[in-house]
Amino acid sequence: MAHDQQPNDGERVRDGKGRYIRSIESVQRDAAAAELRSERKSYQQIANELGYTDKGEAWRGVQRAKADVAREPVAKLIQTEAEQLDALYVSALEVLERDHIMVSHGKVVKDDDGNTLLDDGPKLAAIRELRTIRESYRKLFGADAPSRVSVDAQQLGAEISALFDRVDGDDGAAAGDDGTDG
Repeated sequence: MAHDQQPNDGERVRDGKGRYIRSIESVQRDAAAAELRSERKSYQQIANELGYTDKGEAWRGVQRAKADVAREPVAKLIQTEAEQLDALYVSALEVLERDHIMVSHGKVVKDDDGNTLLDDGPKLAAIRELRTIRESYRKLFGADAPSRVSVDAQQLGAEISALFDRVDGDDGAAAGDDGTDG
């Protein structure tokens, strides 16, 4: 084997969510795995050459390397989208902060004392735009992602109920629902 199975395995650092933080060495090893795979090496050969624990870990290394390649352009795209949303947000704020004079049939509307009336319509429209931009921002950064736990829990509950129904149905058949004793 060219490398140890896990460099500094006892010293692996976790992030705030308990996930392992990849070291530069593991990133480089994954990149080397992708390079070897491009040379048509089997995952077992890659594992043997680079010191992965098995061919499954070598496969995961190649997958991580593929994700690393896509990560930079995706991050750049997200940054560009965020900058565009920021600019739209600033423009909508400017509309919100301005006073808008009420106009009807091409004429400025005034109250009984001759004071011009303000139109709240553009401000309300700006508020709606600000809300829409914030929703887009949350979607861009994944803040609105549905909770998988609740969906999985609902599905699991339904599957458990179905199993209980099936067991109850099987018990009835075993007891001889057809009028026989057995």
